[in-house]
Parts: sequence; structure tokens; C-alpha cells
Amino acid sequence: MQLFYRLAADFVVLVHFAYVSFALFGLIAVLLGWLLKWQWVRNRWFRGFHLAMILVVVLESWCGFTCPLTTWESQLRKLAGQATHEGAFIADLLHDLMFFQAEPWVFTVCYTLFGAAVLGTLFFVPPRWRTGARTSDS
Repeated sequence: MQLFYRLAADFVVLVHFAYVSFALFGLIAVLLGWLLKWQWVRNRWFRGFHLAMILVVVLESWCGFTCPLTTWESQLRKLAGQATHEGAFIADLLHDLMFFQAEPWVFTVCYTLFGAAVLGTLFFVPPRWRTGARTSDS
């Protein structure tokens, strides 16, 4: 059963890393898309989902909440009999890429500035709200 919990914790790290990657690379993609005139970065669903994801992180930080994925991983590691940050090689690598030591206010400032940048792109690189003109041929 410990193997199951260890693998589940590693999977949570992978999901967490995917979440962080989408937030980070989503902003980079929007900025590059603006420069390179990529129309897909103006997709309203992509932009809305991206904004919602970073707003969740900012609100967690402002409220002093620990990310549920971090809590879940920690609980699974304990059930696996591991220290709360140990995992398989890939899980450890992903974990180390996402987490580093700093005062909590540093993270709050970083998340807030990042969230403000994502919000700012809504004005500088506005999403398409309509998918195209409708015709009245019918």
C-alpha cells in the first residue's frame, strides 16, 4: 500500500508541476503570440482559464492558504512512510524546480506581480470574445 501512496504523491507533484507550467508558459505564450501575431493566444477560453488559474494562486497567497496540491502530496507522502518532500527522481526534480526557500511575503509579492502581468495582458493582448461574424443565409 505504501507503493500506491508514493506513486499517488508523485502523480500529485506531476499535476502540480503541470499547473505551474501552464501558468508560467501561458503568460510567455501570450506575450510571444502578441509579438509574433499568433491568433490562438487570443482564444477566450485559454485566456479565461489561464487568468482563473493564476487568480486562485494569488488568492491562496493573500489568504495565507497552503495550496491543496501541496497538502495532498504531503499527506500521501506521510501515508507512504516518506519525508514530505521525497519521491522518485522525476518527482524530486519537479518538486525542486517548483519550491525554494524564501519568506512567505516574497511568494505573495511574486504571485501578485505575476497575476497583475496576466491581468495586464487582457488589455495589451485582448482575447477574442466573438468567434467570427454570423451570416444570415438561412
